[in-house]
Amino acid sequence: MKKLILLLFPLLFSAQTHCFVYLFEYKKDSLAQDFTKTNMILDVNPDDVKFYPYSYAQTDSLNIIRGQKRSRWDDDLPAIIRKKNSFENTSLILMNDLFSLKSTDKMNWKLLSDTKVDGQYNLQKATTSFGGRQWTAWFCKDINLSEGPYKFRGLPGLIFEIEDSKRNYIFKLAKSMKFPKTYETPFLESFIGKKPLPVTEKIIAKKQLELYNDPLHDVAEAFKSNTNPDNTFYVLGVQIKSLDQLKGMSDERRKMMLKENNPIEIDKAVRYPVN
Repeated sequence: MKKLILLLFPLLFSAQTHCFVYLFEYKKDSLAQDFTKTNMILDVNPDDVKFYPYSYAQTDSLNIIRGQKRSRWDDDLPAIIRKKNSFENTSLILMNDLFSLKSTDKMNWKLLSDTKVDGQYNLQKATTSFGGRQWTAWFCKDINLSEGPYKFRGLPGLIFEIEDSKRNYIFKLAKSMKFPKTYETPFLESFIGKKPLPVTEKIIAKKQLELYNDPLHDVAEAFKSNTNPDNTFYVLGVQIKSLDQLKGMSDERRKMMLKENNPIEIDKAVRYPVN
């Protein structure tokens, strides 16, 4: 990984798009010991910045090669789009529909004198408060891009590492790539043909509560309205044969939602009713 970073960074400034891959480690349950791990992409284009799971680009590439139209969406972290050099973000959130949520996420950074070396790069430490968490970042002034993973930006250099004080969310730069032209991202423009619906924070919170109160609503409605005896319904690989079965599965889903209510912006966590 280090060799890829060292080899590619000197070439970045002649590229149309600067693409950075971050290793993302996070805890769905704040009390758990284990991390979920995945790779995320930060595309710094001439006019905008996009942040999304690496798996989206993989699926898109396979669609092109195989002539398919498969869709993939992970809901643990919203995909982000923003204008370059701006704190104006658009979050893409999938629940029963795909929603777009605009926000202004200005960050006030405190630059510290602490430094460390990562390969041939000198990193400097900075801290900020954002989303109800305290964050520590390490950035490189030699990489003249004031960007970083998720909504984190505004430092005088590229963010190499950032984590919150409780180590629930950790991003580490793993690799960089360059493209001669901007990489198209149709997977951020729609999901299974549905365009994102603009909403407010209040609507997102309302939709999350609706999902908690009736997590299998769509499956139940389809099951009740079905008139073809040959149709079968599955939830997580289990065949549904009665509405009572769905009720029990809904109870288990609610327990999981309570347990994994640890979003990156913890100050926006929904307070689910506990019976």
